[in-house]
Amino acid sequence: MSASLAFVFPGQGSQSLGMLAELGAQQPLIIETFREASEALGYDLWKLVQEGPEEQLNRTDKTQPAILVASIALWRLWLAEGGVRPAYVAGHSLGEYSALVAVGSLTLAEAVKLVERRGQLMQEAVPAGHGAMAAILGLENNVVVDICAQAAEDEVVSAVNFNSPGQVVIAGSKAAVDRAVELCKAAGAKRALPLAVSVPSHCELMRPAAERFAEAVNAIDWKAPEIPVVQNVSAAVAADLETLKHDLLEQLYKPVRWVECVQRLAAQGAVNLVECGPGKVLAGLNKRCAEGVTTYNLNTPDAVAATRAALA
Repeated sequence: MSASLAFVFPGQGSQSLGMLAELGAQQPLIIETFREASEALGYDLWKLVQEGPEEQLNRTDKTQPAILVASIALWRLWLAEGGVRPAYVAGHSLGEYSALVAVGSLTLAEAVKLVERRGQLMQEAVPAGHGAMAAILGLENNVVVDICAQAAEDEVVSAVNFNSPGQVVIAGSKAAVDRAVELCKAAGAKRALPLAVSVPSHCELMRPAAERFAEAVNAIDWKAPEIPVVQNVSAAVAADLETLKHDLLEQLYKPVRWVECVQRLAAQGAVNLVECGPGKVLAGLNKRCAEGVTTYNLNTPDAVAATRAALA
């Protein structure tokens, strides 16, 4: 184990058609991991990831298993090739489930069915077209929070992802999000961009989904994590399994405190972060969250080789 090393697992938005194709062609372990997940899900997940259709891959109940399995395939590859184990793990939103598979709290088969159910319940909680999310760049957190309160007008809109200093994502009812976007622009936001998502994650509209999701979470025989997990809701390591599960459920309708998660890792000495998943979304955020943090990637053969060399 390396005390300066933490693995961070990405969430929705990191998926892309053809992800991990190059690694899959070279590393049978990648394909084997997808095959194991496909058996649990009842459809060919690798085929969907490689061939689409893209609209299907971008459906929340398909996106979540796809990113989780891609992340766990890379984690397994890292360990199989003698990679050092991290002192901490954390995951951004959905990525928290990938992290919990990596640290042995639940199996891959349990996790893919769990996040598929999570995606279904999120989709059912808000009819298509009724919810929205938007990224707000260049405003202080408190300004965005105040604007959301002003824009709500008996509807839901709130700051839901504190991704990096000056980057906050808001979510809620479509009309309320639209009002907040206009107010943010008027307040001097550098950019206020609607996000192409099918579900307004991490806001109060997801509370009914969390209540229904509790049954699926409680049906699993969870194990204590082998490596400490810094969670989104608390930006801290849960004291016990009950707290961990409670915080996982709350994560559906409470903000992702990613800046504080990265700062917590750095404060514990874990300044070398490995983004264990497709894409490079977290690498872009992490460097702005805490001083002295470096993020490495595992999403291509070259990235894997570079990360191994850097951390050897």
